[in-house]
Parts: sequence; structure tokens; C-alpha cells
Amino acid sequence: MPTAATPAASSAPTASSVSAASNALPPAVVSERVAALLAQMTLEEKIGQMTQLTNTVINTTGVQKDVTLDSAKLVPLIRQYHVGSFLNGEAVPAAQWIRYSAALQRIAMRESRLHIPIIYGIDHMHGASYVAGTAIFPHNLNLGGTFNPEFARQTARATVLESADLGHHWVFAPVLDLGVNTYWPRVYETYGEDPLVASVMGAAFVRELQENKEIAPYKVAACGKHFLGYSDPRNGWDRTNALIPEQRIQEFFRPSFQAAIDAGLKSIMINSGLINGEPVHSSKAVLTDLLRRQMGFKGVAVTDWEDIIRLVRIQKTAPNEKEATFQAIDAGVDMAMTPYTTNFCRYVKELVREGRLSEERINLSAGRVLQMKEDIGLFDNPMPRTDRLSRIGDPALKLQALEAARESIVLLKNEQGTLPLAPAKVKRLLVVGPSADSRANLAGGWTLAWQGRPEAEYPKEVLTIYAALKKEYPGAQIETMPYRDAAGKMLLSNISAAARRADAVVLALGERPYTEGLGNTSDLTLPEDQLQLTRAAQAAGKPTVLVVIGGRPSIIRSVADKASAVVWGGLPGFGGGQAIAEVISGKVNPSGKLSFTYPQFAGHISNYHHDNNENSLELSDFGAGFENRGPKYKAAMLTEFGEGLSYTTFKYSNLQLSDSVLSGNGTIRATVQVANTGSRAGKEAVLWFLTDEVGRVTRPVRLLKHFDKQELAAGASRQFTFEIQPRRDLTYPNAQGQAQLEDGYFTLRVGDQTKRFRYATPAAATTPTDRQGSAGTRP
Repeated sequence: MPTAATPAASSAPTASSVSAASNALPPAVVSERVAALLAQMTLEEKIGQMTQLTNTVINTTGVQKDVTLDSAKLVPLIRQYHVGSFLNGEAVPAAQWIRYSAALQRIAMRESRLHIPIIYGIDHMHGASYVAGTAIFPHNLNLGGTFNPEFARQTARATVLESADLGHHWVFAPVLDLGVNTYWPRVYETYGEDPLVASVMGAAFVRELQENKEIAPYKVAACGKHFLGYSDPRNGWDRTNALIPEQRIQEFFRPSFQAAIDAGLKSIMINSGLINGEPVHSSKAVLTDLLRRQMGFKGVAVTDWEDIIRLVRIQKTAPNEKEATFQAIDAGVDMAMTPYTTNFCRYVKELVREGRLSEERINLSAGRVLQMKEDIGLFDNPMPRTDRLSRIGDPALKLQALEAARESIVLLKNEQGTLPLAPAKVKRLLVVGPSADSRANLAGGWTLAWQGRPEAEYPKEVLTIYAALKKEYPGAQIETMPYRDAAGKMLLSNISAAARRADAVVLALGERPYTEGLGNTSDLTLPEDQLQLTRAAQAAGKPTVLVVIGGRPSIIRSVADKASAVVWGGLPGFGGGQAIAEVISGKVNPSGKLSFTYPQFAGHISNYHHDNNENSLELSDFGAGFENRGPKYKAAMLTEFGEGLSYTTFKYSNLQLSDSVLSGNGTIRATVQVANTGSRAGKEAVLWFLTDEVGRVTRPVRLLKHFDKQELAAGASRQFTFEIQPRRDLTYPNAQGQAQLEDGYFTLRVGDQTKRFRYATPAAATTPTDRQGSAGTRP
């Protein structure tokens, strides 16, 4: 059952309090094979294992899409620099990947004195997205909205089934960042804003990716990213500064990484930005004291793209690349994604020769890299294979991706039962907008290529929203049209006329693919041309359905009020067009719930687990004379985390607790009855929230502690259970990662039901009051 990650042991030190003199870490725990290799390796060979280069330095054209090998470029990199890892590429047929991987590995092992294989890293972000013809699942933000960790597991399974045989040993996923800043251009890569959802989904992905037995004799290493705090930059832009108190790091940003580490995560990619002004790539407090000492991570810490050089060029905390290299390795970096040059090899060697870095420190990182290679069986099975290629493009995997898309779609508004639009009652449907006939928009970034590809390069079998609606409504006239002419002029009169002829209008809005810095934005408001398009269609007086496609929520407040229905489509992958069409027609009963809080205003972002200050401000707080100057504080959220409508109705009742006082290590069993009171079957995600009414650190107004999703037939009812465990569910960490378990009152919330109970230490359990008082306030 999904539960919260356990806080750190109470003896854990703070990241900032560990003595600078306490730099030594125990040696890496390595196998006999790795120990024997290290004993034979030269310093240069060890440094080579810490080096990762991009495919463009070894292919024939210097273009990432070119997955062909130039041996003349590769040989000196292995022979002279002993490079141990390469990465990158784009979606090409499996046979091409096999030719490339086989040639790369043959040359690497031939030219390596000790015959050490290459480990190849690749950004398979939502399925094997850099292999042609594979199942492309929804992005993580959508998967979080399913509240079903099975889909995270299926995504990992499809990834390895469709890529492990091709020489893709190291998958740079999952993203374990917390999606708390909807301006951030990578928010769609996260599982949403809740640490429990991110923990459960991420751990499920890691376990399946690394433990799958169907790809034997191969294994694959996962890479959790980006450690840590990367997703909450102060200005919302990629790779910039995050201002995060240490207590908040421990409570919100650590749990998903801790859960993945506890699940056996073999590698971690480092946050490219800064936390409180310090680049994470040169932060010993983050990479050694927190990650290694507190969290117990024993795997490989790899930089992101060119991030050691970034310390010099952008962040300007090192005067030159050599000093930046020292800072990064001293902080705890094991492998540098350099990714274009071998300067790293030269600088590390010089630093060791000068005595600034010890060879023992190099042994530690080289040992971790070699051990990861050993753990995934790379020494015994380095070559790709061709006898299981029938798995690639397996319809069963694509069906799983479609089912994940179906459960990820969120119905946010449905005025007067506008949806579903029953096919028998629809004779003419207008489908317009930038996402109406786009495959690329449904899949977003990291699909086929880093920033996606031109529309014509997507598989023709993938249904756009328009094509899927044509299939879903075979007896109706489904019309689409451009809303701009070739010169860019808006064709609003044409849209209005077409809308008047239609029974209903589907407005497929949103964003084109992007990721990282190319997705930076200063305004989440829906672009003006899309607002004009929407108003022109709404002016016709016909039912309008807004379908929002994109990697983050566009601000739609000005047009949402007049919409008959609003659907959050997000980035549902290659099955997204069909899934959205089936939700609109009613073939699929929507069951997704938002994995983030949908903002109402572009200038204010608030997560569901904010503190009470954001709920309590009223004009009367400023004293007499201000009461009538305007309305009371208005919520900044358009739709809350965990909300989503269905075509049936669910009634929650009879919330019961097995006791009203919890003490010591005892537990309370909470039960609630959930009934499907509608006329059709539906799936309901039952979300259990706890509120710690008073804490030494201001507590969130509520925090998700458990979730469970089940299907209920029409008229059916079942009991859902949550066992409340004090150490797991009632504690929160202080800034040092020490679990705080305080006497006091808690409120349990599920659906519209609430119950209050008290936690007391054993000595206080029989006392009628505690530090919060009988009314839940400080005495």
C-alpha cells in the first residue's frame, strides 16, 4: 500500500554541521572482480571510468540524430583517455542501434587494456523514447494523476523490454524532483507536487527497471534525477537558483529520492542549478553530507550536461575549469558528463599529481562506476542481441500506454453534464486549436528527440485528437480548420461560423514540445491567439469543451468560466488522442485526479500543502477601516490537487477510527465506506490526508499520507482502510533530518469525511490535555 517515506534516523547530522575536517568516507563496497581491476588500473584508466562523452564526438556527422559510429574518432578516446561511458542519440530503428552498440562495445573492449566494457546512458523518459516504433507512455505528471503506481511500473517494464537488448544499459530516469513550481519547464517530468506520490511512483519505476527478469541476462541501471531541489527555482527558469530552507528540503524534496535509494537506485544525476546560492555540483553539504552520510546512497553520482564547466561559465564560483573539476570531485561527483572534451581527464590527473585530490578519492568514484557495471552484468554480457526484437512495438505494450493515458485524463469541469457527448446525439463536431491535429503536442519533449521532432516525423499510426474523434464518431461530421492563415492572420470569423454549424466545439489548446531552458516562460497565461480563438468559438453559443494539452497548466481563468467542460490532457503520450476522444464520447469514464494544484492566476503559485497563512488572511486582519475595501482573501487555486470529476458519483461515509488516542508505537486503523451511487462503473482514487494541528515547525494545512485506487461497479460499495503508524505518518523532520514526533491533535480527512485523534507519549496518554490543549491550541 502506498505510504510515506520514513524520515531519517534521529542521529543523522545536518548538512551544514558536519565538520569540514571529516571528509573521509569509507571505501566503496566492491566485488572481488572490481577490487582486482582497481588494483591493476593506472590512474589514467581510473579517471577514464569517471568520464562520459556524448555520441556526437564519435559519430560520423557530429549530429545527435546520427546513430552511426566513426571508429577513427572512437579509438583514441578509448586508447588514450580510457573513456568508460557514452550517452545520447535519438529515435532510430532497433537494428541501427544494435549495429552502433555492437561496434562501440567491440572497439572499446579491444582497445581497453583490461577489456572494460562501455556503459551507455540514454534519456528514455516515458518509455523507450529514443527507439523508433516503441510504446510512448504519458509523461510523469500524467502518471501521477492516475494515482496508480502500476502505470509507473509498466512504463519501466516497457522501457527495458524495448531497449535493453540494444545496448542501452543506463536509463536516465526516473525524475524524482517535486513538481511544486508550475513555471519550471520540466514540471511535466515530475510525478507532481506531492512527496508521497513521487516516492511511491518513483520507487515502483526503479524496482521494475532494475529488477526485471524478462531482459535476462541483461540488467539496467536507473538514474534518479535531479538531486535535489532542482524543480523549485525562485524565478521558475531552468538551472537557476532555488531558495529552500533545510527543513523544507528534508520534508518535501528528500523523500522521493530516499524512497528510490531504499528501492536500490544505482545512480543519481545532480541538480544543475543552485540551492541558496551554492551550485549543487560543488556542494559537499548536499552531495556528501546529505546524500552519502544521511541518506546512505552508495551508487554513482553523475553530473548533468556540461555542469562542471557551468561552474565557470555561468555560475562563476570557479575561476577556471581545473578548479571547477576539483570542487565537483571534492564535493562528491563520481562521473562527469563533460560531454564534448577530454579536458576533465587531464585536469583530474593534474590535481592528483599536485596532491589536491588523492588517488584514494579517485578509487572511490572509479570503484562505484565499475561496480555499477558489475551489478548489471556488463562484464559478462556486454554485447547487444538481435533475437528478441519482436518485443519492440509490441501491441500489448502500446495498449498499456493507452490505458495509462485513459486513467491520466482529468475532467476539471462538466457544467450541466455536457460530457460525455454521446455519439448518437452528435451530428457535427468542430475540433480546433494548436493541439487538435498534432501528434507532437500530445507527447511533448523527450520524445524521439530532446525537443521532440517536426510533426511529419511522428508515427502515422498515432491518432491526433481530431483523428481519434473522427474514429470515435463514425456517423458524425468531424471538422477541423486552421485558425490562422499563411500570413499569421487570425481567421476568427471562419471559426465562429463553423462553431455555429456544430453541435459542440472541442478546443484543443496548449503548448508545443519543449524541455529544459528552451521551455522557460515568464507568463503561464494561455497565449493571446488561443484566447481569441476560444472566445470566438464560445461566442457561437454552442457547448465548448476546453482540452488543455501541455507540460504545465496554462492559465485559462478568463475563458474557463464560459466553457461547458474543461479537460486536463497534459502530455498523455502516443495514446493520448484516443484516450481524450474516448473520455469525450463517454466510452471511458475519467478517473484521473490532478497531481498538482492548478493555478488561477499567473502571478501566484500555491501548492496544496501550503501552510495556514495562505488560507487565513482577511482584510479585517489589518484593523478597523479596511473591512469594506474589497472581498476577503480569494484562493489562488483554480482547481486543487487531487481533484477530478467522473461520469458517476462516489459517496464517502462512516469514517471510523479504532481509537481516539494513539501512543507509543501503537497504531490506529481508519476505515471509510465508499459507494458508487451513479449509474455506471468508475474508478475512484481514495486519498487520505492528515493535518498536524500544531507543530514546532508550521505544518501544512494537509498532507497526503496514503492512497488507494479501485474500480466500483454502479451501486457497489466497499471499505477502504488506512493504518496510521506514528513514526511513518505523524512525524516530520527538522532541518537536520531528525524525525519529530510531538504530542498533539491530528485531523484525518478522506473525501468529505473528517475525524480527529490525539497522539500522546505513553506517559501522557492518560492525561486529558497535552501541549495543544483540549481545543487543539497551545495552552
